Amino acid sequence: MIGALMPEGYIGKRGRLINKLIGRNKAACDHTQGYPVWRAWFPAESLEWTVKRFRPDLVIVLARQPVLIARSVQNLKIPVLMMLQDVEFNDHGGDFASLGNIPCVANSHFTADRYKSAFGVDPMVIEPLINGHEKYTTTTSRENVTLVNPHRFKGVNLAMELARHCPDIPFNFVETWPLSAIERATLCGQLKQLPNIQLSPSTQDMKQVYSRCKILIAPSQWEEAYGRVVTEAQFSGIPVIASNRGGLPEAVGPGGIVLNPDGALENWLAELRRLWSDSAYYSDLSAAARTYADRPSLQWRYQRDLWHEAFSVAIRGHKS
Repeated sequence: MIGALMPEGYIGKRGRLINKLIGRNKAACDHTQGYPVWRAWFPAESLEWTVKRFRPDLVIVLARQPVLIARSVQNLKIPVLMMLQDVEFNDHGGDFASLGNIPCVANSHFTADRYKSAFGVDPMVIEPLINGHEKYTTTTSRENVTLVNPHRFKGVNLAMELARHCPDIPFNFVETWPLSAIERATLCGQLKQLPNIQLSPSTQDMKQVYSRCKILIAPSQWEEAYGRVVTEAQFSGIPVIASNRGGLPEAVGPGGIVLNPDGALENWLAELRRLWSDSAYYSDLSAAARTYADRPSLQWRYQRDLWHEAFSVAIRGHKS
């Protein structure tokens, strides 16, 4: 794996030092993830150097200027497969259409349709690999409404309005994306006026977050390509109230409710109140959430077979 070098933490500091010693067009390698990870300031410029050492049969390209990376792989005459995880076309690092009819895998039908409409490709849809039963399934005390990632793109302002109008309901906002000093100061200032909201630090153990969650809210303003936290919560029978943006309706399915984030606040309040207070309604949606999380398209063997097919298509297409 090769990726951009992040400057924070031990790995970042180590990588920065090594990259200064070995030069711009090379990459530092570590095994902190259990496999070799090559980290470079500019991955596209270091790709040829890395590929000569790793000698891959196939390169899967995802996120952060993927067009720039894919072109470099094509120039090296190596099969390439695009992994489409968002619809941020302005972050492509080039014209996606210039890659031709490149094989692609998308994480939702929403993502696949957007790329097909914009660039004429026909992505295979493989939903995110989520080891739900091991990493996320838990018994929940059903004591709060949870928002993961209190960022404006994720609908934190709408979530705060819900909390403001429901002072009797505890909310838990779980940090994910790093907040700038200004963003953190603004958020903390707003939360001082809302004592029913707890701000929890980022964690790798989401099971402990879901163990206290009764309802997950995902009021995104952003076009989510899928909405992974939705499925994570549903493994524990936690219903979701989400916006109807992007791939969220696919992720929610029958295990929750989707609403227009720009619609009337009263609609969100009504659904939240009903789901919080109506035990029969909650039980029905909870059961639907758990069932939907166990759907065939999220099963490991099903996804494994699809990935094998995608790999084969990319390699065969390169040889033809």
